[in-house]
Amino acid sequence: MKILLFGKNGQVGWELQRSLAPLGELVALSENSQTLCGELTNPLGIQKTIQTVSPDIIVNAAAYTAVDKAEQEPNLVHAINAQAPGVLAQAAKQINAWLIHYSTDYVFDGSGIHERLETDETNPLNVYGVSKLAGEQNIVNSGCKHLIFRTSWVYAAYGNNFIKTILRLAKERDQLKFIDDQIGAPTGAELLADVTAQIIRTISNKPENSGLYHLVANGHTSWYEFAQLIIDHARQFNTPLKIQPDASHRIKTVDFPLPAKRPLNSRLNTSKLETTFGLQLPHWQIGVERTLTEILNNR
Repeated sequence: MKILLFGKNGQVGWELQRSLAPLGELVALSENSQTLCGELTNPLGIQKTIQTVSPDIIVNAAAYTAVDKAEQEPNLVHAINAQAPGVLAQAAKQINAWLIHYSTDYVFDGSGIHERLETDETNPLNVYGVSKLAGEQNIVNSGCKHLIFRTSWVYAAYGNNFIKTILRLAKERDQLKFIDDQIGAPTGAELLADVTAQIIRTISNKPENSGLYHLVANGHTSWYEFAQLIIDHARQFNTPLKIQPDASHRIKTVDFPLPAKRPLNSRLNTSKLETTFGLQLPHWQIGVERTLTEILNNR
């Protein structure tokens, strides 16, 4: 089996290099790769790369993910998150390869309190969400064999993310405010990579499993509760913190306006993925605590 990975230096791409390597020959590219093109804003280069490598599976872990900055760069965001997945999908179709792609809870508007199903109506609130939804649609419309995994609140021991931001702020400030009315499932890049590898082992002879799936850790929480767990865990490791006990405060989304509007409800139902592939997704807290231990032990 030959696997072509785009976005190797992102949080998910970094973990995918580990999880995919035992499955066969892995060609992993970043936007700065020299011999082969890994830059998603270069569609002709991407097509040539796929023709040259001729992979059995293409994994796209590259994306424009700066949600607020995206409001100012809609054309670039659309090129990377919408047009490029379409190019990958058309190229995959031509060589009968699978395309695996990661999407987001931001394709929904966050109304209500129920867990969203894959069949629920989409209604993105910001440029990033619009671009990711368009990317999904371009893949589906291509007719290629595909797996689209919608996920949320991604973190890792590698790269920049919410966990590392909170650890830094807790060392710098004696009080902090966190949003408590946005609800979702913190999902580790490690989990995404391991599930992807596990599913790849099963799909070669099952084109009927092609489709869209929700892939997040089990359970859900708020940003406030997520931050509290991070701070509490840091204290258990005797990490020097400036923030005082009981000095974390709850605020609402309206109290912290940002350029891009966020969904309040990011709950995703994962029953389709678990049933189709015979998996049981772990609770979000397990992955967060494991990642925190890794980060704090290496500080």
